[in-house]
Amino acid sequence: MNSEVEREAEHYKSVNEDELICELCPHSCRLASGDKGICRVRENQSGRLYSLNYGQVTSAAMDPIEKKPLYHFQPGTSTLSLGTWGCNLTCSFCQNWRISQGNPTARNYSPAGIVELALDKNSSTISFTYSEPIVWYEFIEDTAPLADEHDLDLILVTNGFINRSPLKKLIPHISACNVDLKAMNADFYRQNCGGGDPEHVRRTIEELFSAGIHVEVTYLLIPGENDDREELIELCEFLQELNPGIPLHISRYFPRHQFKRQKTPDETLKGSYELASSMLDHVYLGNIDLPDVRTTFCPDCGAEVIDRSYYNLKNKLQAGNCPDCGAEIYGVF
Repeated sequence: MNSEVEREAEHYKSVNEDELICELCPHSCRLASGDKGICRVRENQSGRLYSLNYGQVTSAAMDPIEKKPLYHFQPGTSTLSLGTWGCNLTCSFCQNWRISQGNPTARNYSPAGIVELALDKNSSTISFTYSEPIVWYEFIEDTAPLADEHDLDLILVTNGFINRSPLKKLIPHISACNVDLKAMNADFYRQNCGGGDPEHVRRTIEELFSAGIHVEVTYLLIPGENDDREELIELCEFLQELNPGIPLHISRYFPRHQFKRQKTPDETLKGSYELASSMLDHVYLGNIDLPDVRTTFCPDCGAEVIDRSYYNLKNKLQAGNCPDCGAEIYGVF
């Protein structure tokens, strides 16, 4: 699968005439000529690193922004959602493995074509989602200034496994992120994701938040893998230290790809919701139909401020504040 547009990748260094090290993510893949990185989309071509998925769109749709999930960023709107192929993690439980780890059919777009598509769809946001936007780095970077010209907000739905330098270069163009923190222990990443570690992901969350980007976090709760009570407490303490208002989406796992464990039990999800809600202001459950687990409550007075029924919602906020007590709610409303 080759892009019609050849784009030299950024963030790499030469080791010798033919060998290089990719510096986009912490894997730091050392590549001889002809080698591809773990992500499959960055290739050493005679001593120069190239992006193989530049402009290649494997999935495109207008989605409710809540589907990302983003519950506190322009709620009730729709977002142009785009995905490509490739990922710098190889999660054995991946819900979108056919595009992240497979070879799906792609359609080629230019950065200007993406912006034009968003404007045609009357979307105020462009979400890079479905697979891993980090490995689409150069295409997002080239799209960003054109989106800025038209006041389009860029959203990343990401695993957060990126090095500091490329992240900082991208940050000025990003308005919101949902970061998928898969576990709080490195063993989980090594055993189930082909590498990676939570420390780099936590640092990404910290840097995004410190830069003023709207951040929400997703945690896929897998029975017997990352559902330990102490691990959830550690996650909540981490977010609490940044800002207890940061929304946490705890999502039910279903058997996918190579993972055959049974789906997350209702009781496990309920217990995790109650525990996290005792520590954080805004906790939500995904992939389960229970009362109030998608509702936003005021952390000060407990009033219901956004009522969600799947992707239908009733927003009662007044300029981002609780209509009952006036407390400011974390988010971009």
